[in-house]
Amino acid sequence: MSEPTYYSPRGGHPRQDQLLTGRAVFTEAYAVIPRGTVQDITTSRLPHWEGTRLWIIARPMSGFSETFSHYLMVVGPGGGSDRPEPEAGAESALFVTEGAVTLVLEGASHVLEAGGFAFIPAGATWSLHNHAGPEARFHWIRKRYQVAEGLGLPDPIIANDREIAPDPMPDCDGRWATTRFMSPDDLRHDMHITVVTLQPGASIPFAETHVMEHGLYVLQGRGVYRLNQDWVEVEAGDYMWLRAFCPQACYAGGPEPFRYLLYKDVNRHATLL
Repeated sequence: MSEPTYYSPRGGHPRQDQLLTGRAVFTEAYAVIPRGTVQDITTSRLPHWEGTRLWIIARPMSGFSETFSHYLMVVGPGGGSDRPEPEAGAESALFVTEGAVTLVLEGASHVLEAGGFAFIPAGATWSLHNHAGPEARFHWIRKRYQVAEGLGLPDPIIANDREIAPDPMPDCDGRWATTRFMSPDDLRHDMHITVVTLQPGASIPFAETHVMEHGLYVLQGRGVYRLNQDWVEVEAGDYMWLRAFCPQACYAGGPEPFRYLLYKDVNRHATLL
């Protein structure tokens, strides 16, 4: 298997001579936010974060994401935060795509480089800074933790995508595999963050239709994704949000592996209204 790469957004603005036509789609069942929409004019900033800008590509709102938010973070040299998370009940997952950040989690210091992952339980004390020099880019996924009676909080996790052997899916000769950062048997977790890899020409060979809400950020390669009744071409840097029960399947294009960072909510009862 080739060495993985991780797409990082650059920002900027398109030239004035470019057409307005794009690939962005927003429906009741899914959304596609292509990398071309990640421009300087769409950035945000956060309180208590220095030298930092970000793109918010998913957030809880009626008719869209209901369980999580997803940020694309850019932290400049010397930037970061000693007060990163304002909500005590929020858990976080970080995934670094470029540069390096120093995460201090419950007093222990960790340097996360490209492919680096951290799970931060709700209520944990943490800070993050860029001491390495060049801009650091990473994903920050946030979710309000759903407490399950009799189960404690999950433990912090520090890992790296490059150091974890992907688990092949059944009956696919290793052409479709999942890199798991959380154990699927640990019911303390109410969300899973994984990296899904499909080799060129491989597919998810049926229309998955199930209760989990998904956020998918394409890290590498390109593919054709079935979303509800539509086929959508996606490439590195594109983002997809899928509502619960949205049918989904895909084919991987070539010549490199098609890899995406995947969020899904798991291991909890459906809330009764």
